Amino acid sequence: MSPLAGVRVLDLSRVLAGPWAGQLLADYGADVIKVERPGSGDDTRAWGPPWWGEAAQRMSAYYLCANRGKRSIAIDIASPEGAALVRTLAAEADVLIENYKVGQLARYGLDAPTLRELNPRLVYCSITGYGQSGPDAARAGYDFAIQAAGGLMSITGEAEGTPGTQPQKVGVAVVDLMTGVYATTAILAALQGRERTGQGCHIDTALLDVQVAMLANQASNHLVGGMVPRRMGNAHPNIVPYQVFATADGHIVLAVGNDAQFAKLCEVAHHPEVASDARFATNAARVAHRAELVPVVAAWMVEHETGAWCARLDAAGVPCAPLRSIDQVFQSPQVMARGMLVHRQCGGDGSDARGPAGRVPLVAAPVLLDGERAAARRAPPRLDQDGPALRQALGRHPGWPAASTDGETE
Repeated sequence: MSPLAGVRVLDLSRVLAGPWAGQLLADYGADVIKVERPGSGDDTRAWGPPWWGEAAQRMSAYYLCANRGKRSIAIDIASPEGAALVRTLAAEADVLIENYKVGQLARYGLDAPTLRELNPRLVYCSITGYGQSGPDAARAGYDFAIQAAGGLMSITGEAEGTPGTQPQKVGVAVVDLMTGVYATTAILAALQGRERTGQGCHIDTALLDVQVAMLANQASNHLVGGMVPRRMGNAHPNIVPYQVFATADGHIVLAVGNDAQFAKLCEVAHHPEVASDARFATNAARVAHRAELVPVVAAWMVEHETGAWCARLDAAGVPCAPLRSIDQVFQSPQVMARGMLVHRQCGGDGSDARGPAGRVPLVAAPVLLDGERAAARRAPPRLDQDGPALRQALGRHPGWPAASTDGETE
């Protein structure tokens, strides 16, 4: 299923937040043209090892994670000819995604007012660190810095006061990823609104704004409760027990969300009397007596292996999960059954999706539409891979760079 078939997206972004949005739109069937710098392309093409492919055509694993389903063309937008070519492409596009610094594209006549005057139906999505306005608008924004400035690192890491610890970032660039998702939802909303008004719009998406929105219940804890959330390790500020516990052979996550589940946990652990203790009978009481309850549950958990606990707790309806390494994730029967690992033929249209080794392995899109996974068929493109075909379709234009026979720009 390709609900965005016929939608043309011009992706001028690089690294992660913007490319992630473009990739999601490609998964839904949009024709996404990735505009890259001649010679080097997206910054992440060089972010290796590890690499996939050989010699000059190799691509970094980082680049592969955010660019499936796209076509690549190499254009020097800083040249008058290159900027003119982008304007030509934008005149026929439905969506443009960019993550340049505020005001930078105006120098080339590629800013939102200019391109929307040329194409009033264009949905122009700008992604920056701090937004198009405000005292920090001109600052460069990076996921790590935004995790710090936006409060996420103040609540991530071992509990404050634990010797030798410090605030921690999340293990993936979660602000970039969520910004890509938020940008995608805004683009889809703008496309829907355009059906009624005939007009596109300028979307202003900021990593800092997304990070503040992502604080979710922690923000509400502060705004409503007047508290300043702090680092608590793997514990939850509002629910107990809701954290990682050591087992006889590893670790398990308990996510006990209500009193009935807690009572079942106590039954499975052969300590039903704990659930009737006034200190632990309700979640509010458990939060108040966290320091007394957690060591009790920890002592239960180390008595058995993770697999045994999961089997017993699953049978009782108590939410839990084993702590898996990433290799174990891709070996998990559920992940395999859901088809979250796919292969795409590099340089092709991906029509043979489950071929042998030699095809690039990718993580699939995490959405099914009427039982069909929304996953782009094309592998992430080599730099300027589609330049020759697009040149032929559009006619020779001085903004196109010369191309070598292997599809790389010269």
